[in-house]
Amino acid sequence: MHKLYYIIALIGFFCFGQEQVKATIKDSTVFKAKDIFGVDTFGTLYYTTEDHTFYKKTQDTTITYTNFQLSKITSANPFNPLKINLFYRDFNTVIILDNRLAEIFKIDFNTIQPYKNVSFVSTGFDNTLWVFNQDLQQLELYDYKNKKVRLKTVPVQSQILDLKSDYNYCFMLTENYLYIYNYFGSLVSKYKNDGFESMAFSKAHLVLKNENKLYLLPKKKTQILAVEHPNLLINQFLVTNETLYIYDDEILRQYQLKLE
Repeated sequence: MHKLYYIIALIGFFCFGQEQVKATIKDSTVFKAKDIFGVDTFGTLYYTTEDHTFYKKTQDTTITYTNFQLSKITSANPFNPLKINLFYRDFNTVIILDNRLAEIFKIDFNTIQPYKNVSFVSTGFDNTLWVFNQDLQQLELYDYKNKKVRLKTVPVQSQILDLKSDYNYCFMLTENYLYIYNYFGSLVSKYKNDGFESMAFSKAHLVLKNENKLYLLPKKKTQILAVEHPNLLINQFLVTNETLYIYDDEILRQYQLKLE
């Protein structure tokens, strides 16, 4: 009788205790861009075109920034709209823009001593950037105004695939693991990488991509959950709070993420 009770309880746990994530379509827009780097809660789009021009497009206005010397933008992080960072990997350089896309700071890692060969950049708190030092194979929190490294993490043994952050956390995806650090540089969590290639992050959720499938690590949760969504070509994806954006080079679709 006791065994039967535990079996029933176990079945109930697996049937009702497992959370699921569903993506429900909210809106779609015909849109053409080379790379989309962000969409804020007001619908402001940050993206680039084939001529390497960086755009900030609101409902009312569109403003642009172009750096003809540096050309191709590898990544852009508009998490802090007052300090947008553009990374030009070919030139080992970061440009910081204000909310009018005026240049307010330039970090040329080629001229910094000791020299840094940087492969990934993301936003930190205050006047800092999370940078991955390719030569040392380690993540660093770099203070670009004072030109010094505030902290370093332990070197990793596998190739880094993606880097995302906000003021409180930094997520580093490598071929072997997903590492989550706090702003002190302490390792908070570590997950085995089961085929994840890239990720998107907002203050609510971390979304991971494996081929044409998406997975969600919700805030304050420890389990990575599969996202149920239409079978679409996912060239690019973004997340803003609980809204998921999927772009297929022609249409930008907007989905509501819901844990069930």
